[in-house]
Amino acid sequence: MIKKLAKSLLPRLPDSLVLLTVKVISTTAGRMQSFARILHIYSLQSRAIPWYEIDGDQTLRLYYDLDDNSIVFDVGAYRGDWACQIFSMYGSNIYIFEPVKELADFARKRFLKNRKIIVCQFGLSDKTELKKISLEGNASSVFKNTDGNFEIIQLKRAIDFMNENKINAIDLMKINIEGGEYDLLEHLIETGFVSKIGNIQVQFHDFIQDAESRMRNIQEGLGKTHYLTYQYEFVWENWKLKV
Repeated sequence: MIKKLAKSLLPRLPDSLVLLTVKVISTTAGRMQSFARILHIYSLQSRAIPWYEIDGDQTLRLYYDLDDNSIVFDVGAYRGDWACQIFSMYGSNIYIFEPVKELADFARKRFLKNRKIIVCQFGLSDKTELKKISLEGNASSVFKNTDGNFEIIQLKRAIDFMNENKINAIDLMKINIEGGEYDLLEHLIETGFVSKIGNIQVQFHDFIQDAESRMRNIQEGLGKTHYLTYQYEFVWENWKLKV
């Protein structure tokens, strides 16, 4: 009965996930409470199903017109997996931005002898400041409750970093910073530096205040200099500079 209900409510999920859902429900004391929790999680993630159906992480997020002279920014690099894939394909010059010490240290060791990959233990934002960040693996965020496990991190004003490092153009900027994308993109648009970025690959997050309205305003701003090449809202989208 539970399996039938799960399948009817989650018709697009593969059978393996439905069976996993049923197993979790069946082995938990509070069955209906657990079922409700699982449904809530899947409802939030349902918009990602079309993305996974096309294997977007291994296709759209990697296929760009890059070469070994290109400059790539990985903003919110986590352990550097995406940067590793991009380098393997194109040999580009990559700046990794990861403010969490444990993750930045991992990336440094990973790319220790690769002089074309620079690991920066700070994040890019609209201002230079210290912030608390929740430590939740690849979901760590300065916008989530930090009463539990947290770390003090450094953020740097993006335009200052560009000027200090004489970066006049970026071929591809990937942004996945758990809510920080709003401040960063608004800053890049306001300063005009956005017009120097060939492609902007961004994941918007919906757990911050006024997320959708801010996203729409940013998309409108990006539309003045860039055009969409793909869009799966609140999953991944890419904006390419107009020629």
